[in-house]
Amino acid sequence: MEHPENDACYEGLAVNKGIEQPDPVNPAIAERLKHLKKKTLTADEYVTGIFRGDINILSQAITLVESARIDHQAMAQEVINRCLPNTGKSVRIGITGVPGAGKSTFIEAFGKFLTSEGHKIAVLAIDPSSERSKGSILGDKTRMEELSCDPHAYIRPSPSAGSLGGVARKTREAMLLCEAAGFDIILIETVGVGQSETAVHSMVDFFLLVQIAGAGDELQGIKRGIMEMADSIIINKADGNNITRAELAKVQLQNALHLFPPHESGVEPKVMTCSAYEKTGIKEIWENILHYCSETQQSKYFDIRRSEQAKYWMYETINEQLRNRFYQSQKEQIREAEEKVQHNEESSFAAAFRLLDNYFKEDTKL
Repeated sequence: MEHPENDACYEGLAVNKGIEQPDPVNPAIAERLKHLKKKTLTADEYVTGIFRGDINILSQAITLVESARIDHQAMAQEVINRCLPNTGKSVRIGITGVPGAGKSTFIEAFGKFLTSEGHKIAVLAIDPSSERSKGSILGDKTRMEELSCDPHAYIRPSPSAGSLGGVARKTREAMLLCEAAGFDIILIETVGVGQSETAVHSMVDFFLLVQIAGAGDELQGIKRGIMEMADSIIINKADGNNITRAELAKVQLQNALHLFPPHESGVEPKVMTCSAYEKTGIKEIWENILHYCSETQQSKYFDIRRSEQAKYWMYETINEQLRNRFYQSQKEQIREAEEKVQHNEESSFAAAFRLLDNYFKEDTKL
């Protein structure tokens, strides 16, 4: 008997069989996964798949980039180097803003507009990782339901994994792979207002700050450094009863920008209003980005900035590798130094210099 409650001894109690539940997996994705080869790919297969725009292989390649395994890193670097000649042809846009400013809603509205104009877009959304569990929800795809189903859009949520505000070398390398796969617009969404803006600013062509009106003092709510980095500021949620406040915030921010030193690009940052919910003002924002790219390309600033960014990330990678190798090779010595520092037998600075001296001496012997 399927339900014991239907036994005759339970008089007056009956349990229905219920209805058959549908498959929770999207049938289109399930069909695609069915044909996916469950084998380790070679560098040739990764590169060929990326060049033909295979989303599954692109996702696997980005997973390689994010992996901490040495063999995965070696394979990822080989794939990236072979993809480099096909990169650099996209418009790279960084999007940041205070939590609750509607960044994900704006990206979905902006992304749908771009795909309707014939563009292929990739969204690299950085999800904050828990400092305690190191886990991430990776919920950006659930917040961009329409865009995630668009065949001309690719959304890749990635955990910040405790890196600088969620943006690091791996995001830049994932961006290069997306460019090689044929995406001509790359959107990078940061965790929120914080140190990550410096990192994302050093990998994009256009830096967009999303702000809202009516959430307190507009000028006090964001750091001056972020406003100076922004190539444009948009006031989102300019709809309904909020339109007047949005226009007032726009005037305040535009006046504040006049007090800052001239922008290094030579193009004056513009403050604009939009409503991601009502999809108003989106076209004007895209036209402003195109105008900025056109002006900076004519002045050669566009190419100079990209060259500077490549150099910046070379140094960042050196710093990252030195740090990783130091901690890997000095585990025992670090443990001993920790005990001495905690028991006041040695100062923190003396212990740090001693560990570094030991590391460089060992490295010289090798």
